[in-house]
Amino acid sequence: MKKNKTADLVEKIITGIKIICVIVLFMLVAVLAIQRFSNNDVAIAGIRIFNVVTGSMIPVYNVGDVVIVKEVDPDTLKVGDDISYLGKEDTFAGKVITHRIIRVEKTSIGKRFITQGVANDAQDPMIDESQVYGKVLGKSYVLSVLTGLTQNMGLFYAVIFVPVAVLMFLQIKDHIDSKNEEDEDDEYEEDDEYEDDDEYEDDDEYEEDDEYEDDDEYEDDDEYEDDDDE
Repeated sequence: MKKNKTADLVEKIITGIKIICVIVLFMLVAVLAIQRFSNNDVAIAGIRIFNVVTGSMIPVYNVGDVVIVKEVDPDTLKVGDDISYLGKEDTFAGKVITHRIIRVEKTSIGKRFITQGVANDAQDPMIDESQVYGKVLGKSYVLSVLTGLTQNMGLFYAVIFVPVAVLMFLQIKDHIDSKNEEDEDDEYEEDDEYEDDDEYEDDDEYEEDDEYEDDDEYEDDDEYEDDDDE
């Protein structure tokens, strides 16, 4: 009995891990898809992700790394912070840039920032608060791998959706098997109860037979006494 309980517990733990893995994987894929197809115009809980495409921040961020960017109050930004912003001038126009703040200037309309890639010799054009997407929290190795896969959609579907589909199939199969086992156990218990009822009826019949025999013996005794009286 204890072994069965232990096996059930282990099975439930494994099932829970499978479910968590599937949910996390789906969430990661969903985030990547939203960011990819929305052109980073949508932030999820104030979070955006960006793919590093140049070596301007090596060795901090390498080409292909995915950085996680959090929207923050511009007043909290300071020299040394890495930020992502939308460039508007020269070769930066229309591009998302992730560089480090090297100078902060306060103006009557808010803060302005000058940034520079740690691997670059030249600083970037000055930007204002409205251009800043947020502060870089760090890079994600998992998202970096997944983003690399999305560059090849065929490989992306093969590596992401096929395993997810297999996990979901196995999860559904486990659930069905578990349900069938429970039904079989219920039927087995019902059969046991039915057998118990039959045994109980047999016992009742046996007792009735005994009582009947006792009655017969009693009648015989009565007849014997009558004969003696005569």
